[in-house]
Amino acid sequence: MANRTAYIFWRVLLCLLAGAIAPFSLAPFDYWYLGGISVALLFLTLHHCSPRVSGWLGWCYGLGFFGTGVSWVFVSIHEHGNAPTLLAGGMTFAFVAALAILFALQCWIYTRFFRNSIGFCALWLLFEWLRSWLLTGFPWLYLGYGLIDTPMAIFAPLGGVWFLSLYVVLVGTLSITFFKRLNHPLQSAAILMLLAIPWVAIQQEKVPQDWTSPVGEPLNVMLVQANIPQEEKWIRSNLENILQTYVDLSQDSDKVDLLIWPETAIPTFYKTASVMLNPLIEQLEQSNTAMISGIPTMYLDPEHPKGRRYTNSLTLFAGGSGSYDKQRLVPFGEYVPLERQLRGLIDFFDLPMSEFSLGSADQPLLEAGEAQIAPFICYEIAYPELVRHNSLNSDLLLTVSNDTWFSHSTAPTQHLQIARMRALETGRWLIRSTNNGISALINPEGMISATIPQYEQAVLVGNVQRMEGLTPYQQWGLLPLQILTGLMLLLGLFTAAPGGRRTHKGI
Repeated sequence: MANRTAYIFWRVLLCLLAGAIAPFSLAPFDYWYLGGISVALLFLTLHHCSPRVSGWLGWCYGLGFFGTGVSWVFVSIHEHGNAPTLLAGGMTFAFVAALAILFALQCWIYTRFFRNSIGFCALWLLFEWLRSWLLTGFPWLYLGYGLIDTPMAIFAPLGGVWFLSLYVVLVGTLSITFFKRLNHPLQSAAILMLLAIPWVAIQQEKVPQDWTSPVGEPLNVMLVQANIPQEEKWIRSNLENILQTYVDLSQDSDKVDLLIWPETAIPTFYKTASVMLNPLIEQLEQSNTAMISGIPTMYLDPEHPKGRRYTNSLTLFAGGSGSYDKQRLVPFGEYVPLERQLRGLIDFFDLPMSEFSLGSADQPLLEAGEAQIAPFICYEIAYPELVRHNSLNSDLLLTVSNDTWFSHSTAPTQHLQIARMRALETGRWLIRSTNNGISALINPEGMISATIPQYEQAVLVGNVQRMEGLTPYQQWGLLPLQILTGLMLLLGLFTAAPGGRRTHKGI
C-alpha cells in the first residue's frame, strides 16, 4: 500500500512539473526545447496507468501548465479588481483548475482508447483546436509558438501554429518511443527519419517562403504609446488631460500616412471625442493622414434589456472610413457571465466598461487610403482562425491592446509572440499598438522591425508594406490538419492492440 501511494505521488509530482515547464518554452523565456520535454514527461508518466488515474494525472499536468502560463490572471483580479490576495488567489486557482479539465479529458481518452504515440499526438492537436472555440475559446499557450524563432517557423504559413505544435508533440512522444524501440533498429531509424524530414527540407531549401508579395509604396506609420495608468483612465475628470496627452504625442502625425492610437485610448464616445479632437482631425485630413483609435461605441438597441448596448471598437477619425466592433470578448473583463448573480459582489465584477456586447461577424475591413486593414482588438489576435478568415482580403494587419491589466507579468510578452505568429501565418505586416507596451511593427516573417518597451510614454515611427497574395494556411485553413488528425486518430485506434490497454493492478 505504501509503495502504491508513493508510486502515484511521484507521478502526480512529475505531471505537475511537466506542465509547469511547458510555458517556459514560450515568451519571455523562449527555451523552445522545454515544450518537447514537457510532452515527453507526460507521455512517459501515463504509461501503464488506468484511464481514471490518467485523467487525474492529466488534470495535474494542466494545473502546472496553466498555473505557470496564465498566472497573470491573478494580477488583473488583485491589482485592478481590488480583490483581497486570498480571494484573487482562489479565483485564479478556480480558473486554472477549470482549464485543466481539458487535459484530464485528453489523457483519459488517450489511455482508454489509444496508448500509442500517434493517438497521443492527434489528441493533443484536437484539444488545442478545442481550446480555440469551446466556451468562446481560450487559444493561449499553444506549444507551436515556442518555435517562432527557430528554423521550423518556416512551416507556419503552411499549417499555422497548429502545425508547429504537432511537430513539438511528435518530437516529445517519438523521443520516448525511440528509446523504447532501441532493440528494433528499423523502427528506431524510421522515427529518426520522420523527425529529420522537416530539417532536411529546410537545409535543402525545399520549403517555399515567398507566399505574399509587396504592393504599392511603403506606408509611414506612427504609433502612440501614452502609458495612461489603468486606475486613472475611466475617471471622467481625466478625459481632457488624457486626450490632450495623445494630441501632444501626435504633434508630428501630419507627416505620416497612418496614425494609430491603442485600444480604448479614447475613454468616451465618438460624438464627444470628435468635438474635442476636431483641430487634430482637421489637420490630419489636410495632410491625408489616416487616424485609427480604439474607442467604446454605444448603439441604441430596443431588443437589449437596457435599450442600448456598448462595443469595444476601432474607428477611423480621419483619412478614411469605417469602424470595427470586437467579436471576441474577455470574460469578466469585457462582459460578466452570470451577470445578475455576480454584479456587485466585488469590484472585479464591476470593472469599467465590463458591459460590452459582441460585434457582428464578417465586418468590412478598415480603409485607410489604399490600405485594406484587417483589425483585431486585444486577445482577438490569439484566435488563429479568426485572423485567417478576416485577413483574406486585407493587405495589412492591425491589432490594438491595453495590456496594462497584466502589469509586469508574462502576459504582454506572450501576447506579442502570438501577434508575431499571426503575421507569419498570413504573410503580412502587422501593426501592434498598445497603451503601455509592447507596441511594435512586425514584418511578414514574424520578426520585429521596431518596438517601444513597456511602461514608456513614447512614439514609434516606422514603415510597413502592404502585401498581396495568400499563404497556404490562409487558403486552406485547418482542413489539411483536420484530415491528418482524423487519419491519425483512426490509425491510432487501429493499432491500439487490446493488450496495450492493460494496466498495473490498482494503478
